Amino acid sequence: MDALTAELNERGVYATSYSHTDWKAVADRATADYKAKKEGPIILIGHSLGADAAVEMADYLGDKGIPVALLVPFDATQSFPVPGNVSRVVNFTQRDYAYMRPGPGFRGSLNNVDLSSDRNIDHLNIDKSPELHSRVLSEVLAVAEGRRIAAPNRTKPISTGAPAPSGVEVPATGPVGEGQAKIAAPPMPPIMRDLPAQIRD
Repeated sequence: MDALTAELNERGVYATSYSHTDWKAVADRATADYKAKKEGPIILIGHSLGADAAVEMADYLGDKGIPVALLVPFDATQSFPVPGNVSRVVNFTQRDYAYMRPGPGFRGSLNNVDLSSDRNIDHLNIDKSPELHSRVLSEVLAVAEGRRIAAPNRTKPISTGAPAPSGVEVPATGPVGEGQAKIAAPPMPPIMRDLPAQIRD
């Protein structure tokens, strides 16, 4: 996730990385910034326990009335219901029991990308795949550039096979947190981190 964060920043998208254990503090800050109009559409990305945390964070933001433009779990440890405040989900998984499913009130776009047939992908390297990074960059940049208008009135069926690049939702701005550098391009909201360092490396 740190490498993906760097790639996003290199493309002019404000992205930050956190431990999965920090999700609630990050969500509280994002809520305050969103309500103060300092933050645009919120995008959450995580791997493993970080994917779990990203879904929990989306649900928590929903309880506070904050929409999530895009949620990208990389191989969450289990299946979760997607809350109704999420516009789009692209769930990368290599185990069928970790498919995401519509939760109460969910009307967005849901795409479970089953990578179990790809023998080069496993739990520890799924978040390092250049092809998946390319897909995520495409999704996030579409949000930043406003190329996809959120249309939360349908749910996409589960798809299988290798993911194809596609776009995402609405222009974005975001806060610059303590100890973080500003970038010239319009900023974007926080990204959740993946695994604890000892597993990630």
